[in-house]
Amino acid sequence: MTAAAANLVEKFPFDLQSFKKVKLDPSKPKLSSEERDALNYNIHLLRDTMVYFTAFGSARGVSGHTGGAYDTVPEVCLLLALFEGDADKYVKIIFDEAGHRVATQYLLSALEGSLDAKHLLNYRAANSKLPGHPELGLTPGVKFSSGRLGHMWPLVNGVALANRDKTVFCLGSDGAQQEGDDAEAARLAVAQHINIKILIDDNNVTIAGHPSEYLKGYDLAKTMAGHGLKVSIAQGEDIDSLWSAVSEAVSYNGPAAVVVKRVMAPGIPDIEGTTHAHDVIPISSATKYLEKRGLGELAKIYAEIKPSMSSYIYRGVSKELGANRVVFGEAVNMVLDTLSKEEARKKVMVIDSDLEGSTGLKSIHQKHPEVFISSGIMERGNFSAAAGFGFDKDKFGVFSTFSAFLEMVISEITMARLNNCNVLSHFSHSGGLNNMFADNGLSDVQSFLYFPADPAQMVAIVKEVFFHRGLRFIFSTRAKVPWILKEDGSRFFEGSYKFIPGKDDVILEGKVGYVVTFGDMLYRSYDAVLACRERGLDVGLINKPCLNVVDEQVIQKIGKTGFVLVVESLNQKTGLGSKFGTWLLERQLTPKFGYMGSTKEGCGGLWEQIPHQGLDPQSIIVKIKQLSQ
Repeated sequence: MTAAAANLVEKFPFDLQSFKKVKLDPSKPKLSSEERDALNYNIHLLRDTMVYFTAFGSARGVSGHTGGAYDTVPEVCLLLALFEGDADKYVKIIFDEAGHRVATQYLLSALEGSLDAKHLLNYRAANSKLPGHPELGLTPGVKFSSGRLGHMWPLVNGVALANRDKTVFCLGSDGAQQEGDDAEAARLAVAQHINIKILIDDNNVTIAGHPSEYLKGYDLAKTMAGHGLKVSIAQGEDIDSLWSAVSEAVSYNGPAAVVVKRVMAPGIPDIEGTTHAHDVIPISSATKYLEKRGLGELAKIYAEIKPSMSSYIYRGVSKELGANRVVFGEAVNMVLDTLSKEEARKKVMVIDSDLEGSTGLKSIHQKHPEVFISSGIMERGNFSAAAGFGFDKDKFGVFSTFSAFLEMVISEITMARLNNCNVLSHFSHSGGLNNMFADNGLSDVQSFLYFPADPAQMVAIVKEVFFHRGLRFIFSTRAKVPWILKEDGSRFFEGSYKFIPGKDDVILEGKVGYVVTFGDMLYRSYDAVLACRERGLDVGLINKPCLNVVDEQVIQKIGKTGFVLVVESLNQKTGLGSKFGTWLLERQLTPKFGYMGSTKEGCGGLWEQIPHQGLDPQSIIVKIKQLSQ
């Protein structure tokens, strides 16, 4: 970073102290000119600041979700003005059921002085304590943890039940309202007549599309009214319209919803009203926005910010990287290409939960639209729909979402298993989580948990298991991975390689002990094992692509050596390592045993997560040496 850029960062270009304190009374639904001017000033100040600092996330190459937080700034300014007017009437927390709008919470923390405004420029950077969702106790000034999309309203109901003499607010979104949790929360709020106010940003944009197109008949105002809430509709970019609706909701004694109509990211060039506004603002759009606001000089700093890259060079793998989560969809297309369009339509149904660009389904949508259904943020219903399609023994449902949402469909998985349904599920962005409970059935029914190590193995697995009966689960990481190579430089999982469900892959034979691993930890473990072998320690390496089935031949082989070390990026308490020791003892195998996995909350950034968890090659080498002594 140049000296000029460093100086600009040091000064922080926005004076948050100039935020104007406005006191609003809900019994007065019309704004005075002074109130209107002050509110519009505050809206511009916060939106300018938000565009500026979230674009630092874009410059670093990480995500950051500018659009939703930018959208709801007018609502935030009105709530702050209400809190100034008569604070005793309100729970002074601006809860938000869209956790990815975390930029709002960080800006509020800076506004109240809990967070140095300059620190906002570390947005989403590793070890900055500015993660992608608000986390209570981690970031100064943050007042709640949001969890997943659509999970806050039920919790905020409880806050309202604990504070019946006060009004409680929650910012909503048209995406979050698609979750079934919110329907349950609405019914409870009405039944208990609690004084909760939901301000819903109805911008008709989610990650993969527009609700008005993929959910015909989805109408927030009618839905809220149908539950029994008092409903007001406002034009979000008209502060008078918005205040009139908010004041009406606050004045009403009971649960009320304000449906705020606007295009997403209003006034931001190139991304206004598009799905691109959902994630972090592109540098080009931030620059145009700042120039339009007379702040173009500020945009020069983005060129000085570079993504943080790991310089480590791994042994035994390609320099080329591939995204397993994307390859899943490409592999499914390879299977569908063997069928006629009519045969595919009758035999296969692929349903998306608004994540097609993130979980690999987009390529299926583009190439085989005859099998594809665009659906909303409704994981439970969508999984069950895939299962119902696969109720017939010759039909197959395909479902995909993030691994963090796996626990949301456990009951539905049980129902699918009880009904002998055929479902192939892809859970992407897996790491640090508990994925093992996907296999929650009795031992008389086998479902397979697959975690491919590289794109070639992803293709091999999908091709092999696509038309297998029952439930099959495939996991992948967000980050790209290299191809695993043989000693001659060819790809390990191509050519003569044949994937067999339940069979482990012997990557390297060893005499003193073995490392057992899978997924994104194979290439890291491979590097560590090769380093040990170069130093004379004859360590073997096993890839276990099927997590919940014991390969009896391999476990006998490795269990009779000096040690077994399981290395994984899943939760150490609940992952493969927590089971593998038991499997060894059940077979009277007693090598030294150790296991490594994720043990703490993430640190932000991207590649920095692995060393943060102590799962880098050097840490693996240290553990191998300890077990081999």
